[in-house]
Amino acid sequence: MRLVGPCSYGLVAPLPSGPTAPLPSDPAAPFPSDPAAPLPSDPAAPFPTGDSFSPDRPDGRTAAEGARQVADKDGRTPRERYRNQVRAEIKERAWEQIATSGAPGLSLNAIAKQMGLSGPALYRYFAGRDDLITELIRDAYRGLADAVRAAAAGGADLAGLGAALRAWALADPQRYFLVYGTPVPGYHAPDDVTGIAREIMATLLDAARLTDDDADGTGGTDGAGGALEAHLAAHRAWAGDHPAGPAALGRALSFWTRLHGVLSLELAGHFTGMGFDPAVLYGAELDRLTHAVP
Repeated sequence: MRLVGPCSYGLVAPLPSGPTAPLPSDPAAPFPSDPAAPLPSDPAAPFPTGDSFSPDRPDGRTAAEGARQVADKDGRTPRERYRNQVRAEIKERAWEQIATSGAPGLSLNAIAKQMGLSGPALYRYFAGRDDLITELIRDAYRGLADAVRAAAAGGADLAGLGAALRAWALADPQRYFLVYGTPVPGYHAPDDVTGIAREIMATLLDAARLTDDDADGTGGTDGAGGALEAHLAAHRAWAGDHPAGPAALGRALSFWTRLHGVLSLELAGHFTGMGFDPAVLYGAELDRLTHAVP
């Protein structure tokens, strides 16, 4: 007759049936680590726990050790990786909604339904609509900041940064309009998002200083340009603590406002049917900004 005995994790281990395979006679003998080994004769001997024994792992590691080693490869646990994947899918669905109905029409419940989740389940990943919008805006600003920084690192001047701005905007118009289009009613961006926007402006100010040969912080022009510079010399909070002089401040601000004006009209389709190439108009604005007094 062949008997079976209980083993950790709900497995069963066969007891030896041969006449030459006696059970251990020492009641203090430790529980064997081999799931096929005979059970101890002491009925009070403890069964192995998950931290000391894992019969379903051929490498002998415990489940906890295995989870730790998996997490050590990229610093995230499987649970964290899954959470990040779900958050990424939620953002993808949000961008789809924004493309069809705009940011004000963003609905977390609609996204949850598309993903087969309950509303409360989705709120485990984003606290609310504003939290999700903040994440989308943060991603958008970070993408532009990385684009202009990479262009600057590659030796791009102010004109090159303008080209990088247009390429970024054309690649995803909805992303552009989320940060530079009509504000979302009732939404206020947190400080870290405005901080990323300041990074972008700082890169433009660096290029504007070089364009104006204004590294010593001085400079000036007459006429309308001079009036703007005089005004900005006393109203430069938007530039933070950047050391750019008045001429560079004026050129960077003109660059930002005029190019965004062309881009916004182009992406919104206002040039459609007018019969000219918006890229040529944009290039002409860049040329004026980089070779003439702002």
